[in-house]
Amino acid sequence: MVVPDGAAVQRVDRFVADATGLSRSYVQRLIAEERLTRAGSVLRARDVVAPGDRLALDVPPPAPLDLEPDARIALSVVHEDADVLIVDKPAGLVVHPAPGHASGTLVHGLLAHAHDLGGIAGVRRPGIVHRLDRDTSGLLMVAKHDAAQASLMAQLKARRVKKTYLALVLGSVAAAVGRIEAPIGRDPRHRTRMAVVPDGRPAVTGYRVRERFSGWTLLELDLVTGRTHQIRVHLDAIGHPVAGDPVYGTGTSRRGPDGLRRLFLHAWRLDLASPSDGNLIRATAPLPDELEAVLDRLRGADAEASGRGHAGRRVVHADAVAGEPGPPAESPRGSAGGR
Repeated sequence: MVVPDGAAVQRVDRFVADATGLSRSYVQRLIAEERLTRAGSVLRARDVVAPGDRLALDVPPPAPLDLEPDARIALSVVHEDADVLIVDKPAGLVVHPAPGHASGTLVHGLLAHAHDLGGIAGVRRPGIVHRLDRDTSGLLMVAKHDAAQASLMAQLKARRVKKTYLALVLGSVAAAVGRIEAPIGRDPRHRTRMAVVPDGRPAVTGYRVRERFSGWTLLELDLVTGRTHQIRVHLDAIGHPVAGDPVYGTGTSRRGPDGLRRLFLHAWRLDLASPSDGNLIRATAPLPDELEAVLDRLRGADAEASGRGHAGRRVVHADAVAGEPGPPAESPRGSAGGR
């Protein structure tokens, strides 16, 4: 691979992860095994690359899986064909094995459903091309073989997969439509958290207001980039943290409205191209009942406070504006955008 003209000088592990679609931790393991070279010289993860550098990465074939399928993990399958499986993940379920979560993950359930999943992302993440936080519910796409996995990773890298979320946030979001552009990296004061930081990776989130309540706003969000905790960090940065967020919320936002017992963030829709024929695949997953019940309580409270009925105030889908460009970028600490 060649570092293109105009590319910023950056760490080689970050560049390779972005260029290949592989996870940064997996790239770092390959580098530690001396599988990345520049002009024949072995590189280290902290080395930097510049425009014009030619890199060679040796990715070994996947080793046999050491994971046991677990048919007890129920899967809600929204779409399935020969290439792709799209599931509706419940909140509380970890996507793949990690320290502290050696079993009982979505991957274990996937292996019981489809035994031959793509393995180029690493042996402990068969078929996985993107993740959802444990406390986030909604749609997750899974590759059923290596060619499909390569296609989906390429689509993600080129930002041709559209991922749309629903989130209830604290306060009244002033702009009906907006776009947040703010770099995200490790919080220098709390290393287990992410934050908007000057030297972070570029991150872009678009949003539209779906419904307003007293003290809360329901947003539809387009995840243009896919940084860790991106939606949660961006919304907190503009003063509208996600309801029920135990990491980035405080006080009222952490507790959320009455009846909320989890993070109010849901991966609602996925648009992607079929790896085989390029046709559009669109999958949607309605809000889980426990989140819809929270909205019903907010509607009822608003109706009672105003003395009016609330029939007809259900969520209105915003397909008519999906994909339209938003207003100018929003400041990480302001609320801008057009109505």
